[in-house]
Amino acid sequence: MFKFTTMKNMNIAIIGGGASGFFSAIAIKENYPEAKVVIFEKSEKVLSKVKVSGGGRCNLTNNCNSASRLLKAYPRGSKGLKKVFRIFNVNDTMKWFEERGVPLVIQDDNCVFPVSQDSQSIIDCFLREVKRLDIKIISRLKILNIKELENGLELKFDDKYTKSEIFNKVIVTTGGSPEKNGLKWLEKLNHKIKDPVPSLFTFNMPNETITKLMGIVVENTQVGIQGTKLKAEGILLITHWGMSGPAILKLSAFGARVLNEMQYKFKVRVNWVNENNNDIVLELLNNLIEKYPKKILSNIRPYYIPERLWLFLLEKCEIQADKKWSELGKKNLNKIVNILTNDIFEVKGKTKFRDEFVTCGGVSLESVDMNTMQSKVLKNLYFAGEVLDIDGITGGYNLQAAWSTGFLSGKLRSSTCFMG
Repeated sequence: MFKFTTMKNMNIAIIGGGASGFFSAIAIKENYPEAKVVIFEKSEKVLSKVKVSGGGRCNLTNNCNSASRLLKAYPRGSKGLKKVFRIFNVNDTMKWFEERGVPLVIQDDNCVFPVSQDSQSIIDCFLREVKRLDIKIISRLKILNIKELENGLELKFDDKYTKSEIFNKVIVTTGGSPEKNGLKWLEKLNHKIKDPVPSLFTFNMPNETITKLMGIVVENTQVGIQGTKLKAEGILLITHWGMSGPAILKLSAFGARVLNEMQYKFKVRVNWVNENNNDIVLELLNNLIEKYPKKILSNIRPYYIPERLWLFLLEKCEIQADKKWSELGKKNLNKIVNILTNDIFEVKGKTKFRDEFVTCGGVSLESVDMNTMQSKVLKNLYFAGEVLDIDGITGGYNLQAAWSTGFLSGKLRSSTCFMG
């Protein structure tokens, strides 16, 4: 790997001690061993979001080997990530961790976790690397603003002892901000900011009785927002507050801005069998009538629908569960077809998915050269991670974007499209 000797006396600051911050810092030191690198974290603990990722197991990437399919997992930022993933992709991520003593396991759904099933394995790996590479970590120190000087970038701190310090290059890895106000300091530097709104959330249904079926998982569903073209497929989980699971989370990600505009009051359409052709569903039901004419409805469930859900749907159709299949009649058959493919529920509000707060929005990719991750409006300033207007669906995609943008920013390449 080519090393630049001019980095010998260079001071590099990383603002934010999260996933992309650590990855950036490590990448810098591996590219430029003589550079001095310091990570600034405003809170007491670093890597706090990595700690809770994947329910505490750290879903660090997704073993998606198709570039086009991988990019479809990002509601925002896929065009920019196409360039980034050419330099550091999913396979590179897996190799990076395994070479540093973190064996990985790939689940049936392609989600990748450490074999330990403990996010602490990832945190320990990072802490070992920063110690080995002599990267300094300073916690509980907030950056107030950045000022461009002739000899570098001045960071001003919210600290009575350390007012400011000058660095040759700075990488911003502060993560997603729930409010635009948290990004004002970057907007004042003339970066375009996309308003942040929540992504990856579950649906609250306070007025729907389906919540009594909490814990039921339906493997293959299609969900959509009534009145829009938004839809998603996958596993659906019924909870005590409403609905969750990969299908709902995917829908919330792609619909983040639309649902925010609706103030999280809308109707969700659930296709319990993920079949859009009602004639096919009707044919299957008629086949059941021919095969099990004397069986009662409660004992024969189409599409292997969970028993409690099937009974709930029959009750919703006002059809007796002890009725025989041969006694259904055309009207009741159509009721069942409709509820299997077009069940409607009222949503009022959202719930954060676990402790993994994800936002869409942030620094617009229009303000960043995605070939280098350098700001287009301020030389020697770089970005990585969720501070950017990039977000993915659940399944390891958000961390993959953090690793990839962090790795690229750590190359500290100069942009050719500077607009300042």
